[in-house]
Amino acid sequence: MAARNYTEISEFLLLGLSEDPGEQRLLFLLFLSMYLVTGLGNLLIVLAIVTDARLHTPMYFFLANLASVDVCFTTTTVPKMLVNHVTGRRTISYVGCLTQMFFFIWFICIDSFLLGAMAYDRYAAICHPLHYATTMTPLVCVLLVGASWAGALGNALVHTVLMAQLSFCAHNRVPHFFCDVSPLLKLVCSDTSLINITLNTVGALPLFVPFMGILVSYSNIFAAVLRIPSRTGKQKAFSTCGSHLSVVSLFYGTLIGVYFNPTSLHTAQKDTVAAVMYTVVTPMMNPFIYSLRNKDMKGALAALVGRKPAFTR
Repeated sequence: MAARNYTEISEFLLLGLSEDPGEQRLLFLLFLSMYLVTGLGNLLIVLAIVTDARLHTPMYFFLANLASVDVCFTTTTVPKMLVNHVTGRRTISYVGCLTQMFFFIWFICIDSFLLGAMAYDRYAAICHPLHYATTMTPLVCVLLVGASWAGALGNALVHTVLMAQLSFCAHNRVPHFFCDVSPLLKLVCSDTSLINITLNTVGALPLFVPFMGILVSYSNIFAAVLRIPSRTGKQKAFSTCGSHLSVVSLFYGTLIGVYFNPTSLHTAQKDTVAAVMYTVVTPMMNPFIYSLRNKDMKGALAALVGRKPAFTR
């Protein structure tokens, strides 16, 4: 309790991406456009999957959930940044900062778990096609998604509770556009050993475990595909994995660059740019990756967009 007696910071100042007024206006228009594209693109993905019976399969069930989470993930950070640009104020309250951090951790962990579940789905479909229907049942799919949400929720709660126990008595300037764990820890004047240990153990599991599962799944997938005698068969098998691999590369590539590089290589500018990649760019690109590389999805989107209202003749 003594540590809390000298907590002085009641709000934080998010420095954002630039302090230049001209650049701020450009960034506002850029991020507003990206946010709208992200919302519209992922919403179309969800609607196409829901309305097209041909897409009622485990792979697209996971994709619909991923698209929904991506909208929530982007909404956690971008709207606050846009409001700060409009109002000219960059502050966020202590409670608001911890709340933003909680939802950020929650949704990014769900994304990671869902990408792992999608890799397992592709492994079951390609490596064990005869047992696929009994392996990836609707119940199994729902349990995998539910476990993703629940596991990510537990991880976010642990980090938020631990952060709430810390005392902030340094300056309140956060060199970021949202409340992330790493920049906030630099403002702490109490002991951070417990949360650092948690970050390197429990905090890494929602990213490390699905990533390792993806590597194992695709190692088996590549081995199985190489045993297919026909070139057409190989291309068909790889085509179902190409979109997922592209998203995995974007997602984990930027995360590894931010959270798993030596501290000596980190700078506030590099971390902020990398954060833009996985919080804004990747969720925006996912609908394009899945729609452009997938014939079934392109057909479903074309049918959805070209559908005429029921009352027209």
